[in-house]
Amino acid sequence: MTTLLAAFQFLTTFPAVIRRAFTAQELGRAVGFFPLVGLALGGVLYGLNSSLQLIFPAPVVAIFILVIWLLLIRALHFDGFLDSCDGLFGGFTPERRLEIMRDSRVGAFGVAGGGLLLLAKYATIISLTDRTGFLLAPLFGRWALSLAVFFFPYAREKGMGSDMKKNVGITQIILATFTTILAAYLFAGWSGLIALAISGIVLWLGAAFILRRIPGLTGDSYGALCEIVELFTLLFFTTGITL
Repeated sequence: MTTLLAAFQFLTTFPAVIRRAFTAQELGRAVGFFPLVGLALGGVLYGLNSSLQLIFPAPVVAIFILVIWLLLIRALHFDGFLDSCDGLFGGFTPERRLEIMRDSRVGAFGVAGGGLLLLAKYATIISLTDRTGFLLAPLFGRWALSLAVFFFPYAREKGMGSDMKKNVGITQIILATFTTILAAYLFAGWSGLIALAISGIVLWLGAAFILRRIPGLTGDSYGALCEIVELFTLLFFTTGITL
């Protein structure tokens, strides 16, 4: 229960039931529950969309959804995406890129990348032909987050991301993957599994690109990969493909 609460409190604005800092071991074990957090977020977004579309036109609903989405996660992954854009595209050496990513200020690449990401999410939300995308996009994004922590090297020796990576095991990855596959099939059938496979490819390609620019992933990289996987999941559910 502690690790489940750690996952919710770490990734969302979930009220702090446990009012202390979580240990590295607890955060590492919480990785297995990341997809469950994503599914809960998706359920909130799905319900909000169903309610708001009874009152507002689709473009207005999409804006509400984007704002609430960011608030629910404290813009945590979005901030990582901005910092990643600045660092990966703004530096000329791996050391300089990591230094830029540490800087809390947002540069030109971050502003441009963040604006394009929000515009792309807005476009996909109003174009969804299958609202299941609301359920699966946050789920797949946090599944990708779990896999990124476990499978790819970390760039820095110290930090929360490093502590988490050192304490996550294959048991957490099996739990995260089982939860994701089950939910994908239950909510979207074979289409959900195809979307999940695409998410895995997007994760691998994104991580490979990052590793060509810096020696390992960072907390910002995790957030960026989560955001990109969410976007591609939404994009898949605009195609109308059903199996």
